[in-house]
Amino acid sequence: MPFKQFGLPSSLVRNVLALGYVTPTPIQAQAIPAVQAGRDLVATAQTGTGKTAAFLLPVLQALLERPRGTTGALVLTPTRELAHQIEAVCRGLAAGTGLRSALVVGGAPAYPQQQALRAGVELVIATPGRLLDLLNSGHGKMAGLTTLVLDEADQMFDFGFFPDVKRIIARLPARRQTLLFSATMPPDVARLGQAILRDPLRVAIGTQGTAACGVTHTAYPVPAYRKTALLQHLLAQLEMPSVLVFTRTRRGARRLARALAESGQKVGELHSDRTPAQRAKVMQGFRSGAFPVLVATNIAARGLDVRHITHVVNFDLPHVPEEYVHRIGRTGRAGDEGDAFVLVSPDEADLLARIERQLGKRIPRLHLDDFDYVAGGAPALPNKPGRRPPVTSGGGGKKPSRGQGSRWRN
Repeated sequence: MPFKQFGLPSSLVRNVLALGYVTPTPIQAQAIPAVQAGRDLVATAQTGTGKTAAFLLPVLQALLERPRGTTGALVLTPTRELAHQIEAVCRGLAAGTGLRSALVVGGAPAYPQQQALRAGVELVIATPGRLLDLLNSGHGKMAGLTTLVLDEADQMFDFGFFPDVKRIIARLPARRQTLLFSATMPPDVARLGQAILRDPLRVAIGTQGTAACGVTHTAYPVPAYRKTALLQHLLAQLEMPSVLVFTRTRRGARRLARALAESGQKVGELHSDRTPAQRAKVMQGFRSGAFPVLVATNIAARGLDVRHITHVVNFDLPHVPEEYVHRIGRTGRAGDEGDAFVLVSPDEADLLARIERQLGKRIPRLHLDDFDYVAGGAPALPNKPGRRPPVTSGGGGKKPSRGQGSRWRN
């Protein structure tokens, strides 16, 4: 079904085609008509399936049909990176329509954001903390708002965000359309969402909390103190053109990025200790391929849309299984293939088991014969760069996935 069959204005259809969208994805095909009909919506779909356009297109259509100069729609997101990404998509979809949007996020000058809110831009894309600060200071009027979107809704209802979200919602008209979008929606989060929804329609594409089918998972059991050495070994021996590595803490990200750089890798780091300018610069460098490895905290688990990421490495396992789904959703996007590696220490075995229950399958374990798991550096290999390192033979003789090596041992 082409996008024009949704009854979208011709300007939006032209912009959709200019951005390279040809056929609506399943989440777009189900969500757009529901939003157009004015329904509250709870929508879940795997990452990289087009959720942003699924809510932006009908929201922009509604804004085109109402008077200008009043904020009619608000999109709340948990991170600046995701807010920037949504705003970029919005600019492309709304090009030439005259609709105005404002990005309201922390770490950026407040005055331009104050001006935009006072001017009544039609669409505001914001993180909760900065928006609440500006509203408390008397900037911006939400009396004319008709649509609220919570993107990555599961994290927006996390206790770290929920108090600010509730305070913002208290300032919005009671009669409005509310849309919740996320890749995962745990039951306790869904129950919190019921308080702000009116007879919502539920749209679920695929099995909730699972990864895209193009992602291949592999776990590398390794002592915690040898994780850095194993990652250096994998980066040196496998063909890994674009790698996103997740650590649990900012300090861990800094330490790992430094170690990888000292081993000769071109690497960037992304975490909340970096300034907005530094974060923007590192994202530009990663997207352009200036460096092939990005070490990040969970700040990059949502909203990071880089189509060429080939590998996601969980250097530290997340404590919440749903976060694993969001992390690996940075690869295998829009039908592409990708690899998800897990460096799992013995004390993380329970976390891995919880992730496997979330995925509904066991992740194969892989043990390398040519890596020293006890001490010292990995031995030099005769393999040419980009070739698969030898590993212990295992049962089954299953064909290896791209970039992983030969057979694994369970």
